[in-house]
Amino acid sequence: MDANKTMDLIPEEFETLEAAAEFWDTHSLADYWDQTAAVHFDVELQRRVFLVPLEWGLANRLMAAARRQGLTAETLANLWLNEHLQQVA
Repeated sequence: MDANKTMDLIPEEFETLEAAAEFWDTHSLADYWDQTAAVHFDVELQRRVFLVPLEWGLANRLMAAARRQGLTAETLANLWLNEHLQQVA
């Protein structure tokens, strides 16, 4: 960092993920390296997502039905598929 340049303080907490992204989009971690600490954490990725194309009309009907039930289309599709697959098993 330029010796004549002043650094913005890193906020203790960011209000949103977007605020954190905006801060780091406009600041270099190299300028704040002395304020970092080593951390250890485990990540356990278990969820896999499969994308299934739907016909336009079917997708619209699914989204409308999900909205009526206060669910996301993803949740409703998973519930319905699970129910159907249990019936045919």
